[in-house]
Amino acid sequence: MSALTETGELEVWVDQDLCTGDGLCVQYAPEVFEFDIDGLAYVKDSAGELLQNPGVRTGVPARLRLEVIDAAKECPGDCIHVVRSDDDVEIAGPDAD
Repeated sequence: MSALTETGELEVWVDQDLCTGDGLCVQYAPEVFEFDIDGLAYVKDSAGELLQNPGVRTGVPARLRLEVIDAAKECPGDCIHVVRSDDDVEIAGPDAD
């Protein structure tokens, strides 16, 4: 496990304009990602409620950090953004270094 996945809070969001509806994210972390009726992926809050506002973020549970990071890295649409909560640096996704 890397230092990025061991410390610090992470947040994730999906850019629906780029989402291909492939579903890898839902396979990797169904507690965090879900399809809506439009066939696009969205994030869910800690209570499992779908968050449908564009750019809305949700916290990544510590036990699912690797799955969420892998989902961002494998996403064919490059639409999943995983950022550190404390400094807003993207650690996985299209804007990650």
